[in-house]
Amino acid sequence: MDISSTKTEQRACFVLPTFNEEGNIENVIKKIFESEDEQSSYDFSILVVDDNSLDDTQSIVKRLIKSNNKIHLITGEKKGLGEAYKRGFKYAIDELNTDLIFQMDSDGQHDPNIIPNFLKVIDEGKDVVIGSRFTEGGSTPDFSFSRLLISRIGNLLVRYVGGITHVKDCTSGYRAINVSYLKEVDFSYLSTKGYSFQSSLICDLAWRGAEISEIPIVFSSRESGDSKLSLRDQIEFLLNIPKLGFRNLKDFIKYSLVGFSGVIVNLGLYTFLTRIYNFSELIAPIISIETALISNFILNNFWTFERRSTQSRIRVKFLKFHLVSGLAAVINYVVFLSLFVTFGVHDIFANLIGIVFAAIANYLINSNWTWKENT
Repeated sequence: MDISSTKTEQRACFVLPTFNEEGNIENVIKKIFESEDEQSSYDFSILVVDDNSLDDTQSIVKRLIKSNNKIHLITGEKKGLGEAYKRGFKYAIDELNTDLIFQMDSDGQHDPNIIPNFLKVIDEGKDVVIGSRFTEGGSTPDFSFSRLLISRIGNLLVRYVGGITHVKDCTSGYRAINVSYLKEVDFSYLSTKGYSFQSSLICDLAWRGAEISEIPIVFSSRESGDSKLSLRDQIEFLLNIPKLGFRNLKDFIKYSLVGFSGVIVNLGLYTFLTRIYNFSELIAPIISIETALISNFILNNFWTFERRSTQSRIRVKFLKFHLVSGLAAVINYVVFLSLFVTFGVHDIFANLIGIVFAAIANYLINSNWTWKENT
């Protein structure tokens, strides 16, 4: 039976970034087209985005193109994984008029045999499907303890700072994405050039309301060649974490004003209790701090994040707010001690820097956890 005759007009494009993948690319392309025969909903095409490989990657792809017009190649200067995907997405949308884009590694670590599983979930109504290493059934059998730990911590930071706690694997490079959402993404805002593009993109898609689902994958070792993950990529990933939470400047300004009012409440009540009613200097701070926290919570709940707030779960939000405030206090103290004791920074300046770090952490976590959108 000719499966292609039963297919709809829907198109799925596999965007494969490459750099020196001569040992893997042909086999990956072959397996993707083999998986096309296992489903009947989409016509497949493959777009190889090559960063001017120094080996035979391009010549292999060009040879394959001669016998298959569903394979495409664009080239460019090596600027990082994120930049390659941006070029690839634009070409796939503008030139290939695709409906669905797959992100997929070209080194053989992503199993093409489960592509039909992705498509099944998309057809059930999801906008984004992630091949997850950390959901039930997923695994990373070849990860060392240190690599697994780093990956877990990275995902934890992205999930809570980026406000996507429902996603288990935010950095996976195996995804299917509805093009209608990619067309809305402001890629100029996603300024990251390397691997941190993956976490930035998934946060942006979630922020735009995309329904995200995950299916388990086994992430094995690459078939050939060397890993492209560099120290620069890891540094960029860490520097990009705070940016994931700053998607609404208006909320941040309002949150900062509430925080300033909390300082006034704290100092004002402390002064009133110790100077007027002769409270102990050891007891008064406890009362003034707690009063300021309650004041901040009320103002944030009914002003800063009013559009996200509901009367239900207000006690849960209040508990979360307290926990985050406590964590922020710890961050403040750790930064202060590190600068003052280790580096000899002036105590007031060290404390000021600690306050800044704590305030940023406080906002990011509360904005994306305590008052998470649609909670």
